[in-house]
Order: sequence, then C-alpha cells, then structure tokens
Amino acid sequence: MIRSWLHALRVPGFRNPKPLVAVIRLAGVIGERSGGLRPGLTAAALVQPLERAFALQGLSAVALAINSPGGAPAQSSLIVKRIRALAEQHKIPVIAFAEDVAASGGYMLACAADEIFADDTSIVGSIGVISAGFGFPELLKRYGIERRVYTAGENKGMLDPFQPEDAGEVAHLKDLQRDVHDAFKELVRARRAGKLKAPEEELFTGAFWTGRRALALGLVDGIGELTQVMRERYGENVRFRPIGARQSWLARRFGLGARLGATVGADLFDLVEERLWRARFGL
Repeated sequence: MIRSWLHALRVPGFRNPKPLVAVIRLAGVIGERSGGLRPGLTAAALVQPLERAFALQGLSAVALAINSPGGAPAQSSLIVKRIRALAEQHKIPVIAFAEDVAASGGYMLACAADEIFADDTSIVGSIGVISAGFGFPELLKRYGIERRVYTAGENKGMLDPFQPEDAGEVAHLKDLQRDVHDAFKELVRARRAGKLKAPEEELFTGAFWTGRRALALGLVDGIGELTQVMRERYGENVRFRPIGARQSWLARRFGLGARLGATVGADLFDLVEERLWRARFGL
C-alpha cells in the first residue's frame, strides 16, 4: 500500500533510486594486534561492518579499498570466505581497489572480489609465504647465560631462537609454509580463473609488481580509482556509503585519551611492525 501511494504521488527518485555502493576499507596488517588504538584486520572485527554493508537497501555493489602488506594467512582466508559468502547470499558484485599495496595477504583479500583494480603505482602480488626471526645462541654463550626449557613432547620447543638451528625443525617449518602457499595458489587459481596471463612459475614465486605490470600479468582487471570506476559503471549520481566498525559510547565520548596511557607502548610497537611490513615492498 505504501509503495502504491508513493507511486501515485510520484515521489522524486522513488521509481529510479540512485545506485548505492558500500565502501569498506581494509587497511593495515592482517591479524590480531597487541595495541588497542590500531587494531589489525581480523575476521571477527569485520563481521558487523560486512553484514551492514551487504544488508543496505538498494545496494548495487560493494567496493573494497585495500591498503595492506599482508599478515596472518588464516585471518586473510577467513575474511575472504566471509566476503564471498555474503556476496553469494545477497547476489551483490564485489570490486576491489588496491591503494598503496595489496600484497601477500592483502592480495588474498583482493581475490575476494569479482574484479580487481589498482593504481599504476600500487604494489600488487607477493603470492608466497614468509617466516622471519633471529637466532641468539652465540650471544647467550658469550655472556654465560644458560637457556633452560622443559617440555613434554620432543618437538614442543621447536624453532627456539635461543638454540642452534636444527635442520629437521626447519624442514618441518618449510612443510607448513608449503601447505599455506598451496592454499594461497588454489585461491588465486579459482578467483582469477581464465584471467592469469603468465605461467605459475612466474606468478607464484612471492614476487610483487606495480599495478601496471600486474595488469599485464592478469593479477588485476584494470587501472583505476574507486570513485572514478564506480561513476563510470553506475553513473555520476552513484552514492557512496562508507562502512566502518562502530565505536563504543566511551570511545566516541572521550576519544583516544581515555585509553592512551595503557596502550601507547603496544601501539608504538604495532606502528614499527607495520612499518617493517611495508618496508618489504619499498613503501
């Protein structure tokens, strides 16, 4: 009845509402972070923003604005699966836009989209797995420090940085990396089926490229910026709805200061960690 009444009154824009695009920013290192002011990208934190985005009335598409150098493989995979489940449930196209970087887990997030766009100068790719750390056995010996570790289970102390490197333990780590890399490759094959333009021996080495080169390799579908591409596709009158995590009343009322003292050290550590992640790609 209300719909008929609106039609009868010829309410402007009712018959042809403006297209609506939900915009979700996926920025930062993927995974749990120790600080409270700069939370990492996790599947749990994105549940509500994603559900709100896909539930919007009159939605034409969901745009993912990605600026991530990667992070935890499991969280990357879980986020991709959640986006795909919602996209298929609501029959809504998803389009990803790489900003500074969509590499490693960041590129995995881009693969949740039906199409991927990048800037000419974006860093894209790094389809691989990395583990890094330090070893200190000689340092302990120099200062007469004895490392004492007690375990139940012969492999419980595996890859201890204070013990000499063990070839068998390294081989085990490489097996784990291989499993994660295989899962990453399977995702790219499935989501970029028929679009990849280079042999896997080139694409899946962990190398990364600019957006222009990524386009030639078939890792992205085009060069373009979010607003420009969406207006070309849905018209100049397209509406953009940014969707983010909702802040608590306390956070809105008191801002960052209420939590600063307790978290500043952890957040400084997170800033350094993210800087190191980005430095791998020359950013």
